[in-house]
Amino acid sequence: MAVVVSLHGAEKSYGTTVRTRALHPTSLEFEGGKVVAILGPSGSGKTTLLNLVGGLDRPDGGRVVVDNVDISGLNDRGLTEFRRRTVGFVFQFFNLVPSLTVRENVAFAAEIAGLSTDVDGVIRDVGLAGLEDRFPGELSGGQQQRVAIARALAKKPRLVLADEPTGALDQDTGKQVLALLQDAARNQGTTVLLVTHNTPLAAMADRVTRLKDGAVVKDEMNLSPMPIADINW
Repeated sequence: MAVVVSLHGAEKSYGTTVRTRALHPTSLEFEGGKVVAILGPSGSGKTTLLNLVGGLDRPDGGRVVVDNVDISGLNDRGLTEFRRRTVGFVFQFFNLVPSLTVRENVAFAAEIAGLSTDVDGVIRDVGLAGLEDRFPGELSGGQQQRVAIARALAKKPRLVLADEPTGALDQDTGKQVLALLQDAARNQGTTVLLVTHNTPLAAMADRVTRLKDGAVVKDEMNLSPMPIADINW
């Protein structure tokens, strides 16, 4: 598969008077159709890396290229358009619009991306057929995360960024969520970057990238991903 995401010496620091380096100069390439587990303790730079790749933040130096576009050179309007069309986001606490139904949450994502999407088909694919007219507050945590994944996939993104997507879920529900993300990579060619501090989850990934203190300490392919059903954490 072709490279979808590449970082070329990308780095990031925060602060005004005192600068704290969140990510040291980093060079990585991620291929399409793969699940990449990005591991590390709190403060290791995982979320910073995700924010740079997703266009939520800009690097202080180096470049970030996604789907052949150097997003580090885009202005605010360009980054907004990039996020709308290229990236699907899945967060730990779902970030659904509480006043919109399941169908409306998913349809809204497709509309802002300018796409004509079979919304009910996407909802069915994540196992929520029959719940299209319910509001987020009427769903379980696992169901809400499924809606978040459906919303991300409705945009037909080249890239899905999942930041601790199982953190608020029990193990069985978390496995169902991981299976949906893995299916997007296998069947749609989507690149999935899965940020987690939960080391056992890395066993299901095609590649594992470990960070510590803002630097990559290990980056390797996993030639024999473990079936998700066999993972325990």
